[in-house]
Amino acid sequence: MGNRRHLVSLSDVDDQELAELVRRGVAFANGGRTGKPLADKVLGVYFRKTSTRTRTAFSTAALRLGAGLVSYGPGDLQLNTGETVEDTGKVLSRMLDGLVLRTAGPTEELRELAAQESMSVVNAMSAHEHPTQALADLTTLSRHFGRIDGLRVLYVGEGNSTAVALALALTRFAGAQLHLRTPEGYGLDPEVLVAAKSYAAQSGGVIDEKHQMSDLPVGFDVVYTTRWQTTGSAKPDPDWRQAFEPFQVNAQVMASSPRAVFMHDLPAHRGEEVTAEVLDGPRSIAFDQAENKLHSAMAVLEWCVRG
Repeated sequence: MGNRRHLVSLSDVDDQELAELVRRGVAFANGGRTGKPLADKVLGVYFRKTSTRTRTAFSTAALRLGAGLVSYGPGDLQLNTGETVEDTGKVLSRMLDGLVLRTAGPTEELRELAAQESMSVVNAMSAHEHPTQALADLTTLSRHFGRIDGLRVLYVGEGNSTAVALALALTRFAGAQLHLRTPEGYGLDPEVLVAAKSYAAQSGGVIDEKHQMSDLPVGFDVVYTTRWQTTGSAKPDPDWRQAFEPFQVNAQVMASSPRAVFMHDLPAHRGEEVTAEVLDGPRSIAFDQAENKLHSAMAVLEWCVRG
């Protein structure tokens, strides 16, 4: 059982492991699955918050890899009656080979669950980071462009868990650039920005963050946004929409990078963070990106549970 791995944060994964996870995601997308490598495993899927893509991707991935599946809803476990995370982890780790978990809580909670070697723990989105989203994003980039090195990505919107994961992942690839435009007060966690800048310095890449949409650079390969109201969270400022309105991705933003594709982690609210013209237009690969959640989930489960 000692070969079990956890995916709690992308900061725990080295460059070689990150590249291998992306490579395997692409391989699964291209039909590279052979046999049922998890046929003797049982996985738990526990989502406290709503999910369409991630929950379906991991459930389908587990079944396609041959694993048995136990699904828990937000009210199913005794965590709701006061049982500790530590005790829950001790019990589940004696019965499950892996647990895929979405929580609105801190990443430290997942680390408590991962404090054992018999059950892999996969972060399917915490309040701080969404690592499996970034792996789907990188799989999408690799499939579409045939590379990740040297790509220039513009991220527009809140510095949320998706942005955190993207910053910790894309900056590991040679010459890749990530330019974030976030509303004032809604940027990346400063510690994440420091870590991402360190990765970029080693890879020869670039990461920067500004809080206005004026003077945008041109010639991006990708324009990326997420919904303004992050799943499972609320904003303390009742007038937050006023701060976000200038950060909509529309035809004007896309025109500044005429060769760029558009990405969105979904769900989308047309008319808010993105116009329907962009999301449903010919340059959008958002729904290819959603499909790639399945392929990257298969790569994650293979890497974590099979070892």
